[in-house]
Amino acid sequence: TSAGTAARTPVARATNLTRALEQYKKAGVAVVGLAADGEHEVGDLEALSGPVVIVVGSEGKGLSRLVGETCDFRVRIPMPGGAESLNAGVAAGVVLYEAARRRA
Repeated sequence: TSAGTAARTPVARATNLTRALEQYKKAGVAVVGLAADGEHEVGDLEALSGPVVIVVGSEGKGLSRLVGETCDFRVRIPMPGGAESLNAGVAAGVVLYEAARRRA
């Protein structure tokens, strides 16, 4: 892993994702979903400064409708030059970087 970062980054898996996201929301954690058509740009989202769950959808279909509706925020990464989207891993890296930058 890159300088042990993966060992310090909490990762969760859930059998019922929507139920798990609802529990995070009740605990005061912002739920942020990555979506090419998101309502917010990643650089403008203040929620990334606090406790946050970042949800990454599949490469082909993105977030399911129900998961997208459960998110507090759906964020997009601005793509100048006509590119439509990034792959899921790269998009997750961009959003994780922005969250880490705000905490530095």
